[in-house]
Amino acid sequence: MNVQEIKQRFGIIGNSPLLNRAIDIANQVAPTDISVLITGESGSGKEAFSHIIHQLSARKHGPFIAVNCGAIPEGTIDSELFGHEKGAYTGAIGERKGYFETVNGGTIFLDEIGEMPLGTQARLLRVLESGQFIRVGSSKVEKTNVRVIAATNVDVYEAVKAGKFREDLYYRLNTVPLRIPPLRDRKEDVYLLFRKFSADFTDKYRTPALQLDEEAQQVLTNYSWPGNVRQLKNVAEQLAVLERDRVITAQTLLNYMPQEAGRSNLPMRLNNQQQGNDLSERDILYKVLFDMKRDMVELKKLVAEIIEHGGVPASYANNPQQLDQLYHDVNLPVRQETPQFTLQPPVVNTHSHHGNEPVFTPHEEEVEESLSLVEKESDMIRKALKKHKGKRKLAANELGISERTLYRKIKELDL
Repeated sequence: MNVQEIKQRFGIIGNSPLLNRAIDIANQVAPTDISVLITGESGSGKEAFSHIIHQLSARKHGPFIAVNCGAIPEGTIDSELFGHEKGAYTGAIGERKGYFETVNGGTIFLDEIGEMPLGTQARLLRVLESGQFIRVGSSKVEKTNVRVIAATNVDVYEAVKAGKFREDLYYRLNTVPLRIPPLRDRKEDVYLLFRKFSADFTDKYRTPALQLDEEAQQVLTNYSWPGNVRQLKNVAEQLAVLERDRVITAQTLLNYMPQEAGRSNLPMRLNNQQQGNDLSERDILYKVLFDMKRDMVELKKLVAEIIEHGGVPASYANNPQQLDQLYHDVNLPVRQETPQFTLQPPVVNTHSHHGNEPVFTPHEEEVEESLSLVEKESDMIRKALKKHKGKRKLAANELGISERTLYRKIKELDL
């Protein structure tokens, strides 16, 4: 049976290469009796893969049981798994068969095996190695033929190093590791899954069909989905039941998605309170990008004026410091060897042949700048800071640059 046939048979939706790889591994290991350790985040569908392995194995006609090891108290988990004799402990009024005895010939799925106590782990290791177990309160050895599929959402190897999980059991279970990808690594599957879930719930509750606008689809795809498929299914059900407007917008969708710190990939909008000094790293990045955009717009305007007029615009010719600053801000080569022009006042020619009226003759003198630009910048910044008594914001306004640029200049020039 190929991957597509398995998807159709078990109702698996998605075309992610990581998902296809996991299905292919489950298909290959299913006909054997090898123990399988399924790893993946909570809600990613680990139990669904245990059913696939069981149904594609020679034990498909035998019993199947799923046991959540984290939900059974430590004092009773041995009894649940291996059974007990009458009077084995307080409250044991009769003998009881455990799961390994009742599921003989079938498959047992041990979910959240990382939560299993160390004593129970030793009993489980014996079952995996010899097929033998002993009921609680008994000395008689029982035999069983059970295939074990385990699953966990924690790093079991880290638990081994921390002494919380037996190393020998880890290697015995991890004969074939099977990793289920989280939903954030299957972005191409998110919208397909949502359509399937929303269609199922609108049919179940007899409500009109849901539709996401284009922006809402982007939000759906870019969200990190910490709860994976389980969370996506929950959101689809809430929308199907609660929303009167069946065309779902991005803002409506965001109301059902908790913005957990560090786990959402959605852009963040600043409110008035956040625009103060308490800025996150992402906020600062956005501010830098906006400043860069403004600088580029100014540069484009300058280049357009140069092309149109064939020279430096008058607004910059009268203020070479401002032009040098703009060149530096956008990382262009400094105009160190370019001659600068200084506009001189008009000269009055009193010796005119046209009566006694003076004639004004424009006079332009070329003066080559010989001062170091670095020294000029340092001098201007020092003067501005001295004038405003070290207040950088006022000094930046005086120089016609942003406060961020002034900070960078002070650091570069070691002022």
